[in-house]
Amino acid sequence: MRTLAPLGRRRVLVSRGDDVGAYRVLQVADPQGPPLPAAGQFYMLATVARWGGGDDERPYLPRAFSFLSARRGKLSFMFEDVGPGTRRLAELDAGEELWLTGPLGAGFRTPHDGRRALLAGGGVGVPPLAALATVLSSHGTRPTAVLGFRDEHHAAGAVLLEDADATVATDDGSVGHHGLVTELLAAELARDAHAVVYSCGPPGMLEAVRALCAEHDVPAQLALEAGMACGFGACYGCVVPLREGGYVRVCVDGPVIDAARLDGVPAH
Repeated sequence: MRTLAPLGRRRVLVSRGDDVGAYRVLQVADPQGPPLPAAGQFYMLATVARWGGGDDERPYLPRAFSFLSARRGKLSFMFEDVGPGTRRLAELDAGEELWLTGPLGAGFRTPHDGRRALLAGGGVGVPPLAALATVLSSHGTRPTAVLGFRDEHHAAGAVLLEDADATVATDDGSVGHHGLVTELLAAELARDAHAVVYSCGPPGMLEAVRALCAEHDVPAQLALEAGMACGFGACYGCVVPLREGGYVRVCVDGPVIDAARLDGVPAH
């Protein structure tokens, strides 16, 4: 699924910023953007002010983020402060401004053939799954989700997936299942494999999901992460190899790609 973006970047206002465990959630007003971006699509974000290392240094590249929710001309994004760019974004609060480009890329496709939707996420992979859960719930189907986090502080992000029935795993056992999210996914597939798996998270997790779904002959759609300089296919910085040969660009051919097209999920 793909909703086309307006040409050019837009200057938008931050309406609120909230801390949710280890994550920051920003809500922005986007009256000029399309009202219904497809779940799994992403936006390129950059602050209007102080977007760079200093007055005599080059600005940072915009950062790519899948949206968490899109309602009534407002978008929300979730991220973690892991470096200079995300740290600057995390500083934003109501009344400050962002440059916004999007929605970009191709999103998730909803299930068919009577298959159920099974969502599997890790860490900052929650947003596109939350957006998909909202779409599915609006159609009368509340999906099942399995979510993996590092610890209790990060597991607070599970509350953002409010339109799904979620089970949580943590690496340290501080919340929910002590172990990997793929262990929860394997249990769900053993219970009922007539499903489509939708997944977003770190590359190691996505590769484990891809292999598990291949083993059970279950279709899966993976929202890949990649370093992007532009977001619209010009720089070729986000290519991934395909099983049949050749490459696709995550930003325009993805970020959602059928797992069956991949031999593996590359680290970025």
